[in-house]
This record gives sequence, structure tokens and C-alpha cells, in this order.
Amino acid sequence: MHLRLPTSSRRAALLAAVLLSTGLGIAATTLLTNLPLPTDGNDFHEPGTQPLTLQNTILDSTNCSSCHGYYDETQEPYRRWASSMMGQAGRDPIFYATLAIANQDAAESGQLCLRCHAPGAFLDGRGAPGDGSALDPAQGDLDGVTCNFCHRLTDPVYQPGISPLDDQAVIAGLTEPPVASPHTGQYVIDPYDRRRGPFDLGPLFGYHAWEQSPYHLDSRLCGNCHDVSNPAFSRQPSGSYQLNATSQPHPTQEAADEFPVERTFSEWSLSDYAKRALDTNGRFGGDKRFVSSCQDCHMPKITGTACIPVLGGAVRPDLPQHNFSGANSWVLSAVLSLYPGQTGMTAASVAASQARNRAMLTAGSDLDLLYDASGLHVRVVNHGGHKLPTGYGEGRRAWVNVRFFDSLGQQIDERGAYDDNTAILTESNTKVYEIRHGLDAYMSGVTGLPQGPSFHFVLNNTVVKDNRIPPPGFTNYGFYQIQDEPVAANYADCQYWDDTLFVPPAGAASAQVRLYHQTTTKEYIEFLQNENTTNNAGQTAYNQWLAHGKSAPVQMQLATIDLSAGAHFDPLAYGLAKRLSGGRVPELGYSGTAQLGSGSLNLEIRVGVPNQIALALWSPNMACTPFQGGTRYVGSPSFRTSAVTLSSTGSGTIPISNLGIQPGDVRNYQVVMRDPGDAHGVGLTNGLHVEFSQ
Repeated sequence: MHLRLPTSSRRAALLAAVLLSTGLGIAATTLLTNLPLPTDGNDFHEPGTQPLTLQNTILDSTNCSSCHGYYDETQEPYRRWASSMMGQAGRDPIFYATLAIANQDAAESGQLCLRCHAPGAFLDGRGAPGDGSALDPAQGDLDGVTCNFCHRLTDPVYQPGISPLDDQAVIAGLTEPPVASPHTGQYVIDPYDRRRGPFDLGPLFGYHAWEQSPYHLDSRLCGNCHDVSNPAFSRQPSGSYQLNATSQPHPTQEAADEFPVERTFSEWSLSDYAKRALDTNGRFGGDKRFVSSCQDCHMPKITGTACIPVLGGAVRPDLPQHNFSGANSWVLSAVLSLYPGQTGMTAASVAASQARNRAMLTAGSDLDLLYDASGLHVRVVNHGGHKLPTGYGEGRRAWVNVRFFDSLGQQIDERGAYDDNTAILTESNTKVYEIRHGLDAYMSGVTGLPQGPSFHFVLNNTVVKDNRIPPPGFTNYGFYQIQDEPVAANYADCQYWDDTLFVPPAGAASAQVRLYHQTTTKEYIEFLQNENTTNNAGQTAYNQWLAHGKSAPVQMQLATIDLSAGAHFDPLAYGLAKRLSGGRVPELGYSGTAQLGSGSLNLEIRVGVPNQIALALWSPNMACTPFQGGTRYVGSPSFRTSAVTLSSTGSGTIPISNLGIQPGDVRNYQVVMRDPGDAHGVGLTNGLHVEFSQ
């Protein structure tokens, strides 16, 4: 039990600890061992639209349901939104359990969380105090990210001829404009109820004021709340993070200067999806094969109308479904239990939403297997636009489960076993993908808590582990710049997959491999239950966790293998081809196999420059280096293969001879072609990663 100093004494002790820890005196560990930190709302203040500055308050979402709901759940925005975590962000029991501990750890830190979990309440001045006690359900404060809030979001960067004219005055009227790349709830809201969306509603539309807003198709809109930083900390020249002086905002309020809590938007911004729409062949649902923005995947496009047909709503071929699918597997069931019938939620609509979440988890990854003399190689491929997994890191993880069977089909061993009864995962013999934050020696000294991994997210100031799989387009330098580099893991530039080796037990004849994801671990839910000394929010969350299957793991992928037959990895395309002078984008694929005893491999060039010479280069090493107006994806040393003259359609095949290639050899290929209309005279394909096996 700690002695609790008066607030003024704690503030003085903290300030002394911070100053002395910089080298001006004895270590901070002797000066402060009490929580909460003596912070206040100023420590967690962010720019953007401020409370009590709106001329028209944010409307309760039930105001929208009569026109935008209850006619066809496939098309309508309302009920799909209502049964999403976006729509229930203000009722999430895990959020309230976390909020209580955050305020125990740092006074009023919850004000930062409420900016995005209850933005309407925050803008009306009910985001303080930080424990959420001022939230008013009668005013829709528990509806999370509401219709009216989202459709009044305003692009903080005015673009003449693109942005609505009214945006110029909205931005000019801000007392605290956001930084160049808004994060952590630094959003801008139209003070008047002028509802924005991507469509032109026409001159005769008179149901409410509206503006056509390209911003609502832009991933930057999502970045307002899906990049999260802790402004109580400032990044030091050493790369570590230390507390600021108390009771004042962060000196720069830039994400790169604050401690990184979540970097989902930034991960996307450095992925290939942010550079060019990618053909996913419908992987993420909807009617679009090519996807790029957050909205493309999390709000897939269909043909339909967003308004009740009797009112004359236009039928559009690119209507965004308000799915807001993510990775949460069970919390919506808890919300339905705690708040039955709110915003029209039903057991069926919640089940449908959770099914969409499971489908998105499946769509975002692939599982590939290879068996050779060293054992079973399991490859997890990330097809998403951010890390796998991403977002809120507390208690979330993905892992590989392997079950080995003998020739009679009897299971003889298991790696990464999960006990459904105890909710305990055997971690020691498998790969667990996760981010773990923690406290360094400095923050351990300030707080009195142990150094190392920690669930005290508002106190954490270091990343202990981050082996999550990067998205396509990843580079180590780029992710270092956004404070999201791998920790205790290594990924090559452009690598968006990870391999794990499992040595089979004696007598193993086959294996089943699964990739699992879990939303809330036993370790985390027990932390929320046991550390809460403020209210019963932790116990409520724990009870719901028990009642709804203990956050049962979701199977993302399943693959099987006959160990006597062997298997091989399929080649993986990586990187983006350079756009040709004629506007086409060349593609490098393959035919055949990388299994040396089963045939040969051919490089297949598509959509190249017609009738021009193409040459393949290869290297054992991947690269991601600017080259001739594009990117070089083969490293050094590099070698040439044969050349081919492309056909009149720009296609060509380059056979890869097996001569000199050994099982286990790795080759990364890229094709260079003549492009007479290009400034450099050169066209470049994407890269192709090949691992040869017996």
C-alpha cells in the first residue's frame, strides 16, 4: 500500500523527479512512488475544434434513423453502423474498464480517450471530468462515433476548387488549428449542422443542409482517431520518451514528438495501398476489385441507396456500406447484454456484424506451408493495409497453432495450444504476433511500477516487443519515422510475410496449421479486473468476458499438409511497378513451380511495353531503392537472366533454369524493359520473391 501525497506535493515531487532524472541530481526512483500522476486536462489537450464552440450541437443518431434506417439492412447506413464498434464506442465495457485505470494512473487522462469514444459529448463540454461521469445517455453520448459527428468532419487543409466553400470559414474560425497530420482526436468539425458526404445531392435536395466532401473518401479522415499518441510524453534526442512539465499541453502536439500508442493510419500511409489502388480480386468485399483507402475496405462499395426509397434516395453504384468492420470478436455481444435494444441493435444484427469482422480477419491474411529436411515452415502473409494485427494493442494477439498427426490420424503433438476452459495459450513453442508496451527505467522510477511490459497504457513510454507483420510497402526507415519499427523482430524492406519453423515430432505424418486472432487475453482482462480501485467497470468487463466465451480465439486461416508429400511456398509479388509512359502498369507474375523436382518456374510479364526488350534481374536479397524514376526491388549482388522481346500486347515469358539452384535458395526477381517514351527510357515491374524447394 502506498502513501498518497497531497496533490500539490505530488505535483512538486513529479516535477522534481523529471528534472533530476535528466542528470541534475539523484535518480528519480527515490522521489515518487505514488499514482496517479499529478496531471490534469491540460496535459492531454489537443488542438482542433474545441468544446463549446459549436453553433449546432452534435445530434443524437436516432435523429438520422427515420431517413437512413429500417428499410434494408444491406444498403442502409444506420443499422450496420449501430451494430459496429464505431457505433458502440461509447458503450464498450473494455473501454470503461481501461478508462478507470487510466485515470487512476494519470489524473484526467481519460479526457484524451473521450475525444474519440464520445466525441459529441466532448464537443458539448461533457468530456470532463475524464472519468466519463458527465456523459449523458439522454443526449446520445454513448453512441460512439455518431452519424452527425462523422458527417460534419471538415478537411483541415482547404483545397480551392475541391473543398466545400464553407470549409474555408470553418478552418479560419479555429482558435487552435490541428497540426499538419491530425491524430489523437485533433479533428475539425463544422460548427453548423451542414452534413458532408462524398455525393452531390442536387439543387433540389432540401431535407437538411449538405456539402459534397471529397474528404469523406480520404483516409486522412480516419487518421483523426486511428493514429493515437500520448501527449503527456515528449520524444528525447536519444529516442526515449519522458514526461512533460505538468498542467500544460504538449509543446508541439505533433505525433512524431509524442509517445506512439497506435499507428494504424500511419501504417496505411506508408503501405502500397496508399500509393496506388491494388487489385485484391474482391478480397475485402463490395463491388470494387481495386482498393486503396481505409474506406474502400472498411466501407465496401455496393449498388444501393442510403436513404429510405419513399423519399427518393438515389440508387448509386458506389454506395459505401457502413460496416466499419474490424477485428473485435465479442465486445458487441457484451454491449447488447448491457444495453439491450440501444440504437436498434438486435441479436441478429450483432451476429451479422461479428461475422463481417471474422470475414475481414480471414480476408486480411493467407497461410502457406513448406516442408523440407529442416522441418515445417509456416508462412503468414499480411494482405492488409496495416500491420497484422493492428490498432489497440492491449491484450490483442495473433498466433500460429500447429497440430501434428500420425499415420492413423491420431494427434501426437500440438504447438501454440489454447485451452478454452482456462483461456491460457501455450506461448513457449509457437509464434505470437503482438505489440507490448511497457515502462523503461525512467518511468519505473517515476511511478514505482516495475520496469518492463505493462498494461498501464497511459504510463507506458517504451515498446518492449512489436513483431506484428508489416503491410505491403513496408520499409524499416519509413516505419522508424512513424515510431512503428519492429522491436525484437526483423523484417526486410518490402517484406509483408513472416515464417516460423516447427520441427515435427517423431512419427508425424501430417499437420494442420491454423492462424488465430484473439481480441482480449485472460492476462489483460484480469488486469482490468484486479487493478481497478475506482469503480466496478473492471468487474463488469470481466463478467461479460466470462459470459461471452472468454474472447474465444477466431480462426483466421487453416492449412493442412501431408509430410510425406512435401510442399513448397508459392512465389510472392512485392512492391509496385513503375507506371509506363503510356499509362500502363506492368506486372511480374509466374507460372510453373518453385519446387525443383516438380517442374520449372517461368517469369510472366504482363502489361509491359509492346514489342520492347525485357530483361530479368535477380538477387538473393530484397531491396527498396529509388531507381530510374521507379524502385529497384533486387538487392546486391544482382545477376542477369535471359531477355525476351515482349509481344504486341506487352506480354512475355522468361524461363528460369534450375541449373545451379539448390533447395533453400532464395531469389528475388525484377524485370527491366525498354520504354522509349519514358524520361529515363526504362520500365520496371514489381518484384517477385521466390524460395526454391526440393
